Amino acid sequence: MIRFEHRAIPIALAAVLIDTIGFGIIAPVTPRLLLTLGDGDIEHATRAGGWMLVVFAATQFLAGPVLGNLSDRYGRRPVLIASMLSFGIDYALMAWAPTLAWLFLGRAIAGVAGAVYGPAGSVIADVTPPERRGPAFALIGAAFGLGFIVGPALGGLMSYGGLRAPFIAAAVLALANAAAMFLLMPETLATEHRRPFRLRDAHIVGAFAPLFRAGRAAPLLLGAFLWQLAHMVYPATWGFWATARFGFDARAIGWSLALVGVLSVVVQGGLVGRIIAAIGERRTLIVGLMCGATSFLASAFVTAPWQIVPLFVVGAFAGLAMPAIQGLLSRMVDASHQGQLQGGMGSMGSVAAIVGPLMLTQALATGIDRGFPGAAFLVAGLLGLAAAGIIWWKVLGRVAAPVAPIA
Repeated sequence: MIRFEHRAIPIALAAVLIDTIGFGIIAPVTPRLLLTLGDGDIEHATRAGGWMLVVFAATQFLAGPVLGNLSDRYGRRPVLIASMLSFGIDYALMAWAPTLAWLFLGRAIAGVAGAVYGPAGSVIADVTPPERRGPAFALIGAAFGLGFIVGPALGGLMSYGGLRAPFIAAAVLALANAAAMFLLMPETLATEHRRPFRLRDAHIVGAFAPLFRAGRAAPLLLGAFLWQLAHMVYPATWGFWATARFGFDARAIGWSLALVGVLSVVVQGGLVGRIIAAIGERRTLIVGLMCGATSFLASAFVTAPWQIVPLFVVGAFAGLAMPAIQGLLSRMVDASHQGQLQGGMGSMGSVAAIVGPLMLTQALATGIDRGFPGAAFLVAGLLGLAAAGIIWWKVLGRVAAPVAPIA
């Protein structure tokens, strides 16, 4: 049984869950929808899907630090509610979209609203003691994983009602969640910890300024960025790769992603806290990165669908990485800058989500053209190894060094 430090935590996690369900519910139908609207082949649809993720990530990159700083000024609650309202409007727009251009517009709107992870992480940092934040941050990953159980499975089933039906369902879920948050969610940021909103801080450099002053954060940030690039291989290429490699339809894509979600919930909801307690955040981080890199590299060379399953199991332990990183970083800043930090982490993830899908979908498309569809997973595995190497060299070697908060 999971015990929450504060009643706001499950409500914030519900926002992450609904956001992920909304993303996952449309994943099974997106390749076919792009094929229909784009009137092209799977290679062109793959490239278009990559560019859609780039648009989403670019707008999220700009919006993430702004929303993080706004949450430090006005509180977490209004920012989360506004994000979920925007998501509802976005999915309704995409359900109607008659052309690719309208789909791209919908992804831009979703990018602005998609900074829900920053405020949700800030809620956890607000109400959780520093020494327990690593396992608490893992709950965000567990909510993400649960969303990837429900979302793709539901999207695959709803595809029987047409390619647009999952978008309508996602809109309803987002709007219902906004209403629930308005009625039930308390504010977690104390008045004395609020600070003025300054536009000059509302960008990725400003968001990480406190960390740069703290020192020793650069290897963590670089490793996190490389890992985020690698981890984009699933959302950016899975549906296209599974279609090209094994001929998966929407339902098969949905159920395979649902299995990823089940394993993610098991690891992040039940094991992260125990593993961090046993070996510490730094070593947990390395274990997570190595499991992820191994899974990606092996996935590049699978020859039958059943081989994916054991690699999913190994890859699920990659979910150890980001909670450990967030736990370490959150202890380097004070209470009044948690929103700024979490917004910056979200913005850095957005940079990865701009570069990653563009790089990985192009690798996949090129690999398909040259007879090696595993090219995207090979690239992701090498990025994961690079992240593990940097953090092993610069962070694990300093395991005895204290992590002290700064003002």
